[in-house]
Amino acid sequence: MSRRSAREAALLTLFQLEFDADKACEERVSDLAIDEVDGITEEDLPYAHNLVHGTRSFLSEIDAEIERMAKEWKLRRMAAVDRNLIRMAYYEMRYQEERIDPPVAINEAVELAKKYGSDDAGRYVNGILAAMQKAVQS
Repeated sequence: MSRRSAREAALLTLFQLEFDADKACEERVSDLAIDEVDGITEEDLPYAHNLVHGTRSFLSEIDAEIERMAKEWKLRRMAAVDRNLIRMAYYEMRYQEERIDPPVAINEAVELAKKYGSDDAGRYVNGILAAMQKAVQS
């Protein structure tokens, strides 16, 4: 199983759901995202779906923490890719039943930020998640 592929599909799904949050479209959007990820397998799908459902389930708590840590930026002003990467990584570190080590979750988010975000997205995502990691560990 490739968790990186699962994370990429989850990111694409979360990004699309920003524009159409209808629960009925979640599965359709997820299928479209999966078609876009090279090398994803059937074994990766449960993890991708878990990330999407879990992140959305804890969205208000996650967004409140992002707002608290990102003092310079309002959540709505963040790039949608960055916002969803931060949400997903924080979900993995804080709320997911099988919690992911913060350095692993942060590294994965930074790599996806470099692929899908702006030139500075990797540094930005890393900075916010590093601050959020401290909250997880305390």
